[in-house]
Amino acid sequence: MIDVLKEIILDSQEAPLFIGILRKLHIETDPGKATICMGVRRSGKSTFMHQIITGLEKRGIQRENIVHINFFDDRLHLLREYGPGVVIDAYYSLFPEKRNTETVFFFFDEIQSIPGWELFIERIMRLEKCEIYITGSSASMLSREIATQMRGRSLSWEIFPFSFEEFLKYKKMDATLPLSSKKRGFVQNAFSEFWECGGFPEVVNSPDTLRIKIHQEYLQTIIFRDVIDRHDISHPRALRDLVYKLIDSAGLLYTVNRLFGYLKSLNHKLQKSTVSQYLEWLEDSYFLFSVRLFDSSITRSNANPKKIYCIDHAMVNSVSSGILVNSGHLLENLVFIELRRKMSDIFYYKTKTGKEIDFIVMLNRKEKLLVQVCETMADENTRIREIAALVEAMPEQKLNKSLIITRNESERVETKSGVIQIVPVWQFLLELQDSQSQWL
Repeated sequence: MIDVLKEIILDSQEAPLFIGILRKLHIETDPGKATICMGVRRSGKSTFMHQIITGLEKRGIQRENIVHINFFDDRLHLLREYGPGVVIDAYYSLFPEKRNTETVFFFFDEIQSIPGWELFIERIMRLEKCEIYITGSSASMLSREIATQMRGRSLSWEIFPFSFEEFLKYKKMDATLPLSSKKRGFVQNAFSEFWECGGFPEVVNSPDTLRIKIHQEYLQTIIFRDVIDRHDISHPRALRDLVYKLIDSAGLLYTVNRLFGYLKSLNHKLQKSTVSQYLEWLEDSYFLFSVRLFDSSITRSNANPKKIYCIDHAMVNSVSSGILVNSGHLLENLVFIELRRKMSDIFYYKTKTGKEIDFIVMLNRKEKLLVQVCETMADENTRIREIAALVEAMPEQKLNKSLIITRNESERVETKSGVIQIVPVWQFLLELQDSQSQWL
């Protein structure tokens, strides 16, 4: 096993680094703490690690002091038997003079697949002169185990598929605000492409048929490797049926009772608590996200139906049946992911008379933002309904402004409750990435 690890270590030190485009993610390291990067599969975590390694090289760090191991490498299948500690033995047998004399930078991809990894990380941080960077595809596996075993000796960061701004950067387009009329046209055309392909880096330039196939393979990998294999699920077909039901319900409300009833109608024999567990594991993989009702009572919030969203709107299009999902739901999904990229406290809201607001976002402990998503305001009945909900919600939340995100429309609406700003989605996505954004 040590000889195999030596080969992997030396291969990684000689291999060229693929750095892609620089991600809009600034991580801050802290001496004595592991740096954790979490996110869905294929979102660019390994490439981001390469970007960090490139930065180290620019600082003068030698490649011999950098170890990059992907624990999904099939050559490491026996590591479960030997334990992760042999990684350190292999490295220092290659470079014994560096032990406790030079800082070694360890990069571990998908380490959560190895039992006992958290104790291993805690031990080498305590005993070796090193800095550690970890990636993983499971929020709970990483965050829970790090919290228990590493006792505050880590900092966690989330990586999502490309944002629209990163997509433009990949396309070598300058989208610095404000835009000229010519650049605005280019950006709007680029958004049409982003709308079709989504944010997974691998599919950005893929033709439609290949993109759909890649998205479908991503889904199967997430289902089997991140959920079924990891949690030893005894009803894999029930999980698959649940996943496709949730994807078809992107942007819609769900309850565990209704999902349980749906699976029961398909003759799956499992407990209601199992459905809840499946949902939790799917969310842990960063594939799906649940949004609760905004309520001062956590009990009432949890008792009400939740809304479900997928990590990538284009992936929904590629893998859903198309029965329930429409372009309005996809737009709402896209907006949610961009909000979630910036913050985690996102809810939906119901006014006292039952009017629904797509999102109420907690910007900080005091400030909130009400957001409606509507593909078009051209229909008068739609316009009246969307504006009326915000007019009622703003005074309830003591706010004097709110937001409606559309595909293409832009307008400022003065109401008795305050200002409603209607903005096209491409503009909102770019403004949201700005550190001085009026929405943050």
